[in-house]
Amino acid sequence: MEYRIQKLREKLKKKNLDAVIVTGRPNTLWLSGFTGSTSFLLIGLGRAYLIVDFRYTIQARQQVFGGIEVIQYEDSFYSTLNKLIEQDDIKNIGFEGNIVSYREYHELKEKLTNARSFESIGDTIENLRIIKDSYEIDRIQEAVLLGDKVFEKIIDFIKPGMKEADIAAELEYTMKKLGAQGPSFQTIVAAGARSAMCHGTASDYVLQKGDALVLDFGVIYHNYCSDMTRTIFIGEPEKKLREIYHTVKEAQQAVLDALKPGMSGFEADKIARDIISRAGYGDNFGHGLGHGVGIEIHEAPRLSVKSKDILTDGMVFTVEPGIYVEGLGGVRIEDMVVFVDGKLRNFTSSTKEMIIIN
Repeated sequence: MEYRIQKLREKLKKKNLDAVIVTGRPNTLWLSGFTGSTSFLLIGLGRAYLIVDFRYTIQARQQVFGGIEVIQYEDSFYSTLNKLIEQDDIKNIGFEGNIVSYREYHELKEKLTNARSFESIGDTIENLRIIKDSYEIDRIQEAVLLGDKVFEKIIDFIKPGMKEADIAAELEYTMKKLGAQGPSFQTIVAAGARSAMCHGTASDYVLQKGDALVLDFGVIYHNYCSDMTRTIFIGEPEKKLREIYHTVKEAQQAVLDALKPGMSGFEADKIARDIISRAGYGDNFGHGLGHGVGIEIHEAPRLSVKSKDILTDGMVFTVEPGIYVEGLGGVRIEDMVVFVDGKLRNFTSSTKEMIIIN
């Protein structure tokens, strides 16, 4: 984290800023290790402070690394911030312009009277977070492996006649039983015609013979997220669903085989999109190929028809093509990958062979 703060300080110097105020929860966690719901992180060019209220003082002192001083505010967050700004002779302050609301911005200007100017740093911190270090890559691998174990157990649990909601509940129970902090997003369980809904969260629909069943879920483990999708079948699927499954599997494998550093998110997306289009399902693949994953479930880079992101070492992202046919069903297959030393590493080990549950 000391290295992360140093990289941020280099950015502040280039912007002629003396400090930055960080309030976004993911950025606070990434820079300090603090997981509480409320704080102000003031990072100056020489010193850094995490300001918390009484609820979080003990927790903050346990979680925050030694380069950051934990301070319990007295009158308010703003009065404590204002004193620190005066104490350290801070004049030009950055803030997270893509997180701070209009009201919060005016409160900064009104209450931090010892500062001279305020300037948005936009997504500067998020851009630093794109490249994962070895510690982060190891934590993400652990999260994905836990997700693989969840999938293995849920396959033995699923039976025809179950409700989607019961499967989702068992998924999330299993995650926590295996050590996850919880799901990294709302678990998607969608069967039958509902599997054509890309984000079809679990309902009371009862699984029937011939249904495609999309399972899209992730865990949070040691503060890092995982994300995977597998599509299985309840009884023998009809011919068209089989065809769709094999097309999606082929498209994903083609991307995994072709991915290399220096490729753009657009180029990666096009590989899968072209295969799906040639199979006659171009209009049925309506989302991007993938997205970054880290402390948040959706981060940069993006892999899509509009993406200009260049994929490089340290980037962790999903590869998740899909085909969705209204009235019939849908198929999505998703892995998480990373570039390390110029080579692609697939975090996800769950089988992609067709699974049929009778």
